Amino acid sequence: MAKAKKKQRKSKKRESKQRFKNHLRLLKILGVLVITFLIYLAYCFFTLPDIEQAVARTRQPSTTITAENGNEVLTFGSVYSELVHLEELPPYVAQAIISTEDRRFYSHFGFDIIAFSRAMLTNLVHRSYVQGGSTLTQQVAKNLFLTPKKSIKRKTQELLLAFWLESKFSKEQIFTLYLNRVYLGAGTYGIEAASQKYFQKSSRDLNIKEAAMIAGMLKAPSRYNPIASTERAEARTAVVLQNMVDNNIISEEEKQAAQNLPVGPEKYYKVEGGRHFADWVYNEVNAYIGERDNDIYVYTTLDQHIQQAAEKILSETVKANADRNVTQGAAVVLGKDGAVKAMVGGVDYDKSQFNRAVQALRQPGSAFKPFVYLTALQAGWKPEDKIIDGPVNINGWRPENYDRKYHGEVTLREALAKSLNAATVALTEELPRRNIIANALKFGITTPIINTPSLALGTFEVKVLDMAAAYSVFANGGYATWPYAIKEIYTRDGYQLYMRSGDEPQRIAGKKDIAALDDMLTAVIDGGTGKRARLPIAAAGKTGTTQDHRDAWFAGFAGDYITVVWLGNDDNSPMNGVTGGGLPAQIWKKIMLEALKEH
Repeated sequence: MAKAKKKQRKSKKRESKQRFKNHLRLLKILGVLVITFLIYLAYCFFTLPDIEQAVARTRQPSTTITAENGNEVLTFGSVYSELVHLEELPPYVAQAIISTEDRRFYSHFGFDIIAFSRAMLTNLVHRSYVQGGSTLTQQVAKNLFLTPKKSIKRKTQELLLAFWLESKFSKEQIFTLYLNRVYLGAGTYGIEAASQKYFQKSSRDLNIKEAAMIAGMLKAPSRYNPIASTERAEARTAVVLQNMVDNNIISEEEKQAAQNLPVGPEKYYKVEGGRHFADWVYNEVNAYIGERDNDIYVYTTLDQHIQQAAEKILSETVKANADRNVTQGAAVVLGKDGAVKAMVGGVDYDKSQFNRAVQALRQPGSAFKPFVYLTALQAGWKPEDKIIDGPVNINGWRPENYDRKYHGEVTLREALAKSLNAATVALTEELPRRNIIANALKFGITTPIINTPSLALGTFEVKVLDMAAAYSVFANGGYATWPYAIKEIYTRDGYQLYMRSGDEPQRIAGKKDIAALDDMLTAVIDGGTGKRARLPIAAAGKTGTTQDHRDAWFAGFAGDYITVVWLGNDDNSPMNGVTGGGLPAQIWKKIMLEALKEH
């Protein structure tokens, strides 16, 4: 019995020692974890960004592109406006934001444990990130000092900075920092810039619905701003107003009244088009004024009526003919002085920002033929002179007409109007090809032209904008034209950085020769391959179709406008029977009818 008790005491002693060892081991592990945490916390603290530098951090200056009527087309860069203090704003501005973003802003110490726990629980239930728990103070810390990149270190530093901000500034000062630095979509930072952008008024004059709309943007600025989507912005505004009701800020009746209030000018709810054009202009700005660190306004030649019409016509035509394997297109409209009135770089900017009007290289086909006939006229030929349209064999190359027939003896006028390949090549062989190339380059073609017999049929590559420039010389009676889009550039405070002075008239082709060619190009539309482009007024132009229908063009002019249209596919695959005299001519006609309208 005694032995058993002694054995039991030893067993309890061993168990006690083991428990002590286990507790000691656990304390050591906890100690290591605490020390590791403190070291990591110290690391996060000592690697915080320089606060003074962060506050004075530079930004990308904004560039606002405007159409000729003064409407904004697009703004690049970050738009900041004057500093606005919280006490300057209507009280419902802060109330709308707090009701939606941080209900306990005035009671927490920079971190809201209740909101954080609720967000974590919601995310666990949904097994994805659907709700955040950051306070306004944490958002200020992130916006002012940190990068958007998500990481444990950034979140830790965000908390440390939030505690620092709460200890150093009043709640009103933190809110003021937030209001002036938060991103609100469309390149705007701060409530004043957003108010000017979306509502054309100061944030000091916002009505309660506009305030709720801005508060609603904070969740996803690029999604809920009224330029991106009127419907989404309105729906989100309704959520914010309901939050204000739930927070006992406004009554149900006041919410209903607020929903019926006007919100800014209607035109700012819509993207007016011209984004390919805006990209092109933006890339050109520094060539005019050099590098700069101030916000600028760039006033351009864009005609919004023509631009919108051209985009709509091109897009609808391409979509309606998907069964013909036509997926892309481009169009350029110039004024006679070279002003770019419209530029469509593709059928859908959101899907492709590649600008086919200025970046794509495509074969012009028969749209290049006017340079052959102009060179002939300059060499003494007349529109009524005859040329043989028959079999041609140049070192084994045998060009054929589109209808695979030969028409015998034809006039130059008839050969151009009917776009006869064989006759054009035969004419080219009677001329110095270098003169044809010289004319094309002098008129505005900037891409290389290889000196081969096939150049007469446009077998090299050109840009749509270059073709418009070249055809503008035909429309101008032989005077050179340089396409331009920028008229004036000003800083935000009105200081003029650039003003276009105009180009000195420079004749590069004889008036008589150009007049004869224009008459021949009129015949193309009146009774030749361009009949589908016929207008109520005199018009001249030329069709172009390349081998296997890979490219289809119509280029021409009427009244004060020169328009070039191209259709094709980015992968250079053939279209199904699309010719320059078909869809491009029809698109050209519709665009020109819109351009020629009084507006």
